[in-house]
Amino acid sequence: MGKKFKKDLEEHQDVRVAATSRIWGIAVGMLAICIPLSAVTKSGPILPLATLTGAAVGTAAVWRSDDKKSKSNSLPQQKVELLEQRIANLETIVSSEDFDLRMKIKQLELSDRAERNSQGHRQLDN
Repeated sequence: MGKKFKKDLEEHQDVRVAATSRIWGIAVGMLAICIPLSAVTKSGPILPLATLTGAAVGTAAVWRSDDKKSKSNSLPQQKVELLEQRIANLETIVSSEDFDLRMKIKQLELSDRAERNSQGHRQLDN
C-alpha cells in the first residue's frame, strides 16, 4: 500500500491531491465494510455517516493546512533565482580554489624533487 501511495505522490504534482485520494480511497473501503455491518447490527446510518464525516474533515484539514504552509514558505521566484546564482558563484569559487591548490601542490612537489636531486648530487660530489 505504501508503494502505491508513493506512486500517487509522483503522479500528482500537488501533494494535497494525493493525500485526498488516499483519504477517500480508505473511506470507500470503510464504507464497504460499514454499510453491511450497520445493516446486520441495525445501528442505522451512524457508522457510514461517521466515515463520511471523518473523510470530509480530513480532506478539509489537508487542504487548509497546506494553504497556510505554502503561503508562509513560498519564496518569490526572484529570490530563488538569486539563490541559484549565488550557489553557482560559490561552486565556481570552490572549483577554482581547488585548481589553484592542486597547482601549488604540484609546484611544491616539483621543487621538493629538484631540491632532493640537487642534494643527492652534492652528496655524490663529496
